[in-house]
Amino acid sequence: MSQYTSQFAQAAEAVTQNTDHRSFLQTALRGYQKVRANTQARFTDWQTARKVAAEVKWEAIENLDTHLKNLTERLEARGTKVFWATDGKEAREYILSVIQEHDAKSVVKSKTMTSEEIHLNDLLEKEGFDVVESDLGEFIVQLNHEAPYHFVFPAMHLKREEISHIFHEALGTDETYDPEELTQIARRVLRQKYLDADIGISGANFGIAETGMISITENEGNARLTTSLPKVHIALMGIEKVLPRLEDLSLFLPMLATAGTGQALTGYNSMIGGPRQEGEIDGPEEFHLVLLDNHRTRLLADPEQRDALRCIRCGACLNVCPIFKNVGGHSYGTTYQGPIGSVITPHLRGLQDWKHLSQASSLCGACTETCPVKIDLHHHLLRNRRNAMNEKPKFTERVMFGGFVSMMSRPWMYRSLTKTARIFDRLMQPLQGSWLDPFRPWRKTRSLPPVAKETFKDYWQNRQK
Repeated sequence: MSQYTSQFAQAAEAVTQNTDHRSFLQTALRGYQKVRANTQARFTDWQTARKVAAEVKWEAIENLDTHLKNLTERLEARGTKVFWATDGKEAREYILSVIQEHDAKSVVKSKTMTSEEIHLNDLLEKEGFDVVESDLGEFIVQLNHEAPYHFVFPAMHLKREEISHIFHEALGTDETYDPEELTQIARRVLRQKYLDADIGISGANFGIAETGMISITENEGNARLTTSLPKVHIALMGIEKVLPRLEDLSLFLPMLATAGTGQALTGYNSMIGGPRQEGEIDGPEEFHLVLLDNHRTRLLADPEQRDALRCIRCGACLNVCPIFKNVGGHSYGTTYQGPIGSVITPHLRGLQDWKHLSQASSLCGACTETCPVKIDLHHHLLRNRRNAMNEKPKFTERVMFGGFVSMMSRPWMYRSLTKTARIFDRLMQPLQGSWLDPFRPWRKTRSLPPVAKETFKDYWQNRQK
């Protein structure tokens, strides 16, 4: 068992036993589902929209080399400095070199899950830089010294009383439980950070190959301030975020908003095509785009599972997943939680270390059904399980599955074991729940169905008589 498996098991057990936390989480997600359903109904045909979106992303992934080439050429033609990062280490080192080159002291960031993926904040803080997350949710969890809980709602696990206490401890403000006052506290602190920042770091929701631009969608305006006020803007983008044409945004922006937060459209949608051009009055003097691979091409090389690269990070699969609703976001121990995280994390960080995430699934298919770009998520979880087993099978699993195959291919053995199982079940009934119960770990969280008193074959034979 890897350390990550053990950590997940311990964290998941702690959260599942915290009924208040689970109730709070599930209430929040029920509200999201109601709002999303209302907005989704405004589409002329939501299922057709999903189909078109899936086809656009599929075409983008299948021709990724061409689209990335077009994107970079058009950006570089307007003065953008593009850096190709093979892994997180290269991306961190490049970003650090840009910051050091400009003798910067203060860095302001808008929400970017890709920077969480490469642990950028850890490096910059160790190097002595003042790094501030400008998204409200990210700002709160940063002050609380923890990772984001969810793609779209980083601080959804915290109640207003807890946020008030975090602000009081970290910023010295008075306690208040009014959401508007809490927002104003954060705004007053962050406005000055924007003005003081030497470097602005952002992510990118999409890269548009046709026009050579990145698209950023948000609700607070923090990304616009992050990308325009500092003299230097650095954008970090996974290579799979490319869309072929500008017109594709007419589908993807409302779809991302609907699937992510239940909105018809997010409040701010920005297009950035380079540094400040001659005659322009605002924008950064330098614009750097870091294109991150970090094992995405390894997933691209898998014809069976490469459609996972279609993900637009809307978080919809997390919101409907019964596992996420019960174990929460931090239990996963990785940047990408929920079903999509369970699918891609083994590809990005190692199958054997992270195969347990694919086991933590009910395989109900709700994630696949809700995904706006139709990723076959629940079947990918099964494929991860299969691949992990084939790559490094456990002795106990080989014995168990070998015995199952042997039994199911021999009718006489199957009939004998069904009779034995009924006897064994009667003997075990007095031991249920005790330390002598061999199924005690299973019974802690599940109900083990009783063995039928009569098999269907026996019933049918008796009925015929």
